[in-house]
Amino acid sequence: MNLLQAVAGGLVGTVVLTSVLRAATELHLTRMDLPFLLGTAVTDDRTAAKALGYVLHLLFGQLFALVYLLLFTALERHDWWLGALFGAGHGLFAGTVLINVLLPLVHPRMGSEMSDATEVSLLEPPGFLGLNYGPQTASVGLFAHVVFGITIAAFVTGSG
Repeated sequence: MNLLQAVAGGLVGTVVLTSVLRAATELHLTRMDLPFLLGTAVTDDRTAAKALGYVLHLLFGQLFALVYLLLFTALERHDWWLGALFGAGHGLFAGTVLINVLLPLVHPRMGSEMSDATEVSLLEPPGFLGLNYGPQTASVGLFAHVVFGITIAAFVTGSG
């Protein structure tokens, strides 16, 4: 298993994951725009937020790819189904703890039960499994993360 192939897998996997989420938004399966959520955490300029969000999403994808590589190395396996399993765990973590608990705590422009939009425009918090952004958000997010995990495993498997 090699670091460069995991990084390449993380890049391709993040592009695929982001594309799946973007397609789901365009097909009205979800209203969640993850890069926009990330970008508005660092700027209130909505146009710049989209660009910055994509960069941040790619960087976070690299970090998760390195975590996957560490797990593959520790288990001395890198099967596609193990990548899918890691992706499912990653997707469950993202849909529950990450976007439901942690993101609203640190995001300066995300509303809560205690805030309103009288002083500044606020983003709606995603809620548990992102359900505030549509009932199919959870299944789309889980599917996209499973594909992310399989992609990383495929790249790492290519290293022999």
